[in-house]
Amino acid sequence: MPQVEVPFEVTGWEPAPLELGEPGAVTFGRVGLRKTFSGPLTGTSVVSMTSAAVGEAPVGYVAVELVTGTLEGRTGSFVLQHTGVVDDGAPPPSGVVLPGTGTGELEGLRGTMTIAHGESGAVLTLDYDLP
Repeated sequence: MPQVEVPFEVTGWEPAPLELGEPGAVTFGRVGLRKTFSGPLTGTSVVSMTSAAVGEAPVGYVAVELVTGTLEGRTGSFVLQHTGVVDDGAPPPSGVVLPGTGTGELEGLRGTMTIAHGESGAVLTLDYDLP
C-alpha cells in the first residue's frame, strides 16, 4: 500500500455555534473550513467539522472532508472521514477514505489517514490502495 505525506494549509475557517444539550462546561461548535494541498496530492478540500470544547479549549472533533485534486498523477475526488482528541499523549487525528466516494481516476480509492501538526506545518499522511 503506497504512503504519501502531503503538506496542507487551512485557507478558510467559518465557525458557527451549535446548540446541543443543556448549557454547561462543555460546548459544541460547527466549522466549515477549506484546505489547500501540495506535494504528491495537489488540490483543495472543503470540510464540515463538529467539535466539543471545555471552556475555550477544544477537546475533540469529528469531520468529513471532500478532497478534489490530483493524487500522484491521477485526478478526481474522494471523501475523508476523521476524528481527533486534543490531549497530551493522545494519538494523532486519524480516519479513512470512505469507500465508494472516489471519482474520476480516483474511483475505487481506499485507505487510511493521519494528520500531524508540527513546527513545519500540517501534514496529511495517506496510506492508500487504488486499482
